Formats: sequence, C-alpha cells, structure tokens
Amino acid sequence: MRLSALAAACVAVSLLFSGAAGAAQNNEPVRLTGPASHDNLAIYFVHGASKSGPVPLTLAEAMAKKVVQVRETGNVNSLEIENLGDQEVFIQAGDIVKGGQQDRTLTVSLLLPPKSGRIPIASFCVENGRWSARAGEDVRTFSSSAVTVSSREMLLAMQAPAPATSGSGSMDTNDRQQKVWDGVKRVQQKLSVATGANVAAPASATSLQLALENKKLAETRNAYIAALKSAGEKDDDIVGYVFVVNGKINSAEMYASNGLFRKMWPKMLDAGATEALGQKQETKDAAPTLDAVQAFLAGAEAGKASEKPLNFGSRRVTRETAQAVMFETAPAAAPWVHRSYLAK
Repeated sequence: MRLSALAAACVAVSLLFSGAAGAAQNNEPVRLTGPASHDNLAIYFVHGASKSGPVPLTLAEAMAKKVVQVRETGNVNSLEIENLGDQEVFIQAGDIVKGGQQDRTLTVSLLLPPKSGRIPIASFCVENGRWSARAGEDVRTFSSSAVTVSSREMLLAMQAPAPATSGSGSMDTNDRQQKVWDGVKRVQQKLSVATGANVAAPASATSLQLALENKKLAETRNAYIAALKSAGEKDDDIVGYVFVVNGKINSAEMYASNGLFRKMWPKMLDAGATEALGQKQETKDAAPTLDAVQAFLAGAEAGKASEKPLNFGSRRVTRETAQAVMFETAPAAAPWVHRSYLAK
C-alpha cells in the first residue's frame, strides 16, 4: 500500500480555465493535489471555491428520510420521482435505486426542487429478467439509493452522445440498455475473480445492486476505503476528484461545493474502489502527472458542446472530444451544480 499524504507532498497545480468552461464556481481558479494512492487506484483532488447557500440532500439521504419517492411507471426506461420535502435534492447520473420491478440506475444529474410534484426521470435497468417483487419489497416503489454504477463503460453506454449514424431514438435506447446489461455481467465476472467468490446473489443473479452488497466484496473493498477515505475529508475546499485506475485516467466528478462533495464522497469512493478492484488483474502503468490530469480536464471542457433541457428549466451541457466526454448540470439561470468527466 502506498498512500501519498497530500499535505506532506505539497504538490499542486493551478487550473486557470476561462469562459464557460471554467472549472470552479464563478470561474475562480482551482488547483489539483495528489495523488492519494492504494494498490491500483490513485485519486487527485480538485480544490476550489464553494457555492454559498444550503447544501442539498443527496438522493440516498432523501430516500432514507422518505421525503423522496421513486415509483414504477410500467416502462423499464422511465420512472417517476417526487420530492415531498422542503429541501432541494441532488440526483447524480449513475445513482441506483433498489426495488420495484427491477433495480434501476438514473441517467441524469439534476436538482429536484422542494414539493416538486411527480416528474418522469430516465432510467436503465441494472437487473435483467425480473419483473416482479423480490421478497419483502414493494413492486411499485423503490426503497433506497445506497450505491452507484461502478463502471466507466456502463456510464458511457448510458449517457454518451449517440453516433451521427444511429437509428431511431427507441433503437438507440434498446442498444444502450443491452450494453448496460452486458456491463453488469462483466462487472460481476471481474469482481468474482478479484474476490475469489461468486458475487451474484441467489435472490437475483443478474442484479448489480445485490452483487455490490456482497459481503466478501465489501471486505475486500474495505482496504481501499480505509486507505483513501480520510484524504477526501482532510481539506474544506475540496470540490471534486479524478480517479485513475492502473495508471490510466478513468473519470472525474466536480460539485458546486465542498459540502455536496463531502456528502457524495463515501458513495463515489466506494464505486471507484469497486471498479479498481475489478481491474486488479490488468497491466498497471505509472500514475499520470498533475499536468496530464489537468490536460484531461481542460481538454474535456473544451470539447464540442450540445445542450439538452431538463425539468424545471435546468439544463445539461455535453462536451465531447475523441478522448473524453463531460456532462454539466446547471439549474435555471444559475451556475452549474455538477460536472462529470468520463475518459473514452
């Protein structure tokens, strides 16, 4: 195990992005530090200014408090969500909701306003074959959102812009759903090899959610968590991170504030550790330099842009290059709240 102490290393690089692609709120400079490393996972942290105001609940918090309900609609790729509470709720693309007729993952990041009413939200199934209640679960609603998709390839399959040659929207959705199911199978196979145990659950062998709950997997993954979790909790200006697996840049997430980052950190570290664990058998290269990580982020932010409206006047801006794709979620007439970067 090698853990790079961020303060001791005193290594940082400033990111001075400008214009619409500025990496910090209000385009203020941000800096990178790291890496903090364990085995084949290295993490670089993004430091910057935080957006003022209350920190929204996460979907996991809101569902645990029962102030957000996620319901079935009878359509695999569309659910209904409602915020019954008095606080905004942050939903991140890749959040998995457990239960219903099949476990699902949500495909967009957004801020759900208080008393939102019932709204549709796009989803993909991360459990193949079941279309009935599991023991002790409500077939009409979902009970929790404790984990997120732990595969860059699956996140790309769910969200990346369709090729110009793609067919109808329906066919594209079907293709993406099949890729997600294929991704679940690959993740389960890799994790079974890495842990020496079959992570597929007897209650539903195709469920990614249940596989991620596997006790042997949790025990094996805990070495990563124990080594790396405190590095993300150390400074009060951390607003994001970059995951590097086997020396290759995997993905990055940035949030509007340190408060929101801290809420999402345990869940996202869990996902990063799971992905790294599944790739332990692959070739490992040296960790990239801070300049290389900076170039990855800046390159993605400079990609060709397209925009899609979301609910409540919010929007998602997608920027794509040959090397990466970035998704930016912003409320109506407000700075962005979340940015997600995926290496291709």
